[in-house]
Amino acid sequence: MPARRIRTLIVDDSALVRRILEDGLKRDPHIEVVGSAPDVYVARDQIIRKKPDVISLDVEMPRMDGVEFLRRLMPQYPLPVVVVSSLTHKGSQITLDALEAGAVDFVTKPTAKLESGLQEMMMELRAKIKIASTANVSHWKSKRDDLYRKVQARSGGALAESTDKVVVIGASTGGTEAIKTILMELPYDFPGVVVVQHMPPGFTKAYADRLNQSCRIEVKEAEHWDRVRQGRALIAPGDFHMTVARSGGFYHARVEGGEKVNGHVPSVDVLAESVAKSVGANAFGVLLTGMGYDGAKGLEKMREAGSYNIAQDEATSIVYGMPKALVDRGAADNVLPLNRIASELIRRLRK
Repeated sequence: MPARRIRTLIVDDSALVRRILEDGLKRDPHIEVVGSAPDVYVARDQIIRKKPDVISLDVEMPRMDGVEFLRRLMPQYPLPVVVVSSLTHKGSQITLDALEAGAVDFVTKPTAKLESGLQEMMMELRAKIKIASTANVSHWKSKRDDLYRKVQARSGGALAESTDKVVVIGASTGGTEAIKTILMELPYDFPGVVVVQHMPPGFTKAYADRLNQSCRIEVKEAEHWDRVRQGRALIAPGDFHMTVARSGGFYHARVEGGEKVNGHVPSVDVLAESVAKSVGANAFGVLLTGMGYDGAKGLEKMREAGSYNIAQDEATSIVYGMPKALVDRGAADNVLPLNRIASELIRRLRK
């Protein structure tokens, strides 16, 4: 019996774009386009009637933009959504808003070399629709009110000086909100954190800046030779690998170009393997939601060097790929729901 095709609804105010997306998606035998809509009001009716598995959503539309639509849709009718956005400064901000509102992932509309750019975009969109179809977005029905506000400062003793401590966090699909959930709970004196979120260039700085406004620790896009220090989280920039090196009594981030590893630049494995060598038993590893297995090998090497590793559990993962790979390798010391990971790190670091 043939596998059921992924029922996809296209939402875009441009008739030309809708036609291009529909033609491109139909080339994949595993995807069925069940409808298209010029705005979110038509989309709302089609969601009820056609029950799509995944939505391809433009975010800049008349009447109601895609972000506001997501904020209304996800708590009532959670569906995996892939945002289709232009790579501009404004688009970057809107795309981050959409991810915060519940989108699983995004692709960017090409702005140059349209013919080859469209082909690449469609390949990416087809792949991400398949990934999104496996995403678990049911948690949006019970979304907590405190997801968007700062967690009050925790009581208890101060953390130890963090010169010798480094926390590695890796994530992919669904990771933007998972990372935010963790970083918002960390106290101002938390040890240095280095983060790889699979994200293209142009988005990582806007993402880091947004996190910096929400968290008690400083969050910034990493620059070459930034110090990894207490009270700071560094986000690996898109299209660059980030590693950690020791210089005297301090750790610094190295940001350099390179080939894709496990299909990604930046790669969690590249970061984690450098931390295994430079930091050893003073490191902590966290692998969050994401498709594939990037990070599992690197965190395994960290564990062999003495680190303590946490994998996000399946129930709270949007896609249980990367953390599952870590668990399957036997390299996870603990498997926890997302809302318990920060408190576990804090508890361990206060010992």
